[in-house]
Amino acid sequence: MMCPPPPSDPDEDLPEDFDPAMINELREEIPTLLAIKRFALSLDRVPWFANIGETLPSELREAAQGYLDGLGFPEVAITPIASWEEAADAAASLDWDSESWSREEQLRVSLIDEALQFMDETALQVALTHVASLAADSVRDTLENIAAIWDLEDTNLETAATGAAIQAAHNGALVLAAGSDGSHPFALKYQLFEEGRWPIGVAGTSFNLF
Repeated sequence: MMCPPPPSDPDEDLPEDFDPAMINELREEIPTLLAIKRFALSLDRVPWFANIGETLPSELREAAQGYLDGLGFPEVAITPIASWEEAADAAASLDWDSESWSREEQLRVSLIDEALQFMDETALQVALTHVASLAADSVRDTLENIAAIWDLEDTNLETAATGAAIQAAHNGALVLAAGSDGSHPFALKYQLFEEGRWPIGVAGTSFNLF
């Protein structure tokens, strides 16, 4: 009976530049990556824009107000949008150099810094790119159906709606990557999309919500 070969030294199979700390780093990244993966897989089940124009229930008003409070605009009024025509006007009035845009950028930078404490930059970039790609596929398919039902021919409006939804999904994944929770402004904004709405944005003293 042949004896099994002696076990090899595992260190012999490791690359010369192997850093044992990489194992610990990978273990720390896995829970975060799994959370982002679950989030990405859920995107295809989101009823994008399915409830636009409907009366806002109290829980969505609370989410919208929480977003505004977290952004630093507690005094801004939640303004329901009733039609695609109104949505087009509201989207066209957005100022990408506004204070609200600046504050979102600050939140995004802060989340990235926090996320990089849990995972390396390459892993974070790959994960967020994957989320954005899946969100784009899901949102575009939905908007094609909506455009046919509503007889929409405004490609600029469709582009704006698509971009807003993809960005919300990207930021929602970033919240998970940073280890934050559902009270973060980006999580609350994504919740509005998740409930079939389009939070178009802050314009002056109004938060336009379709």
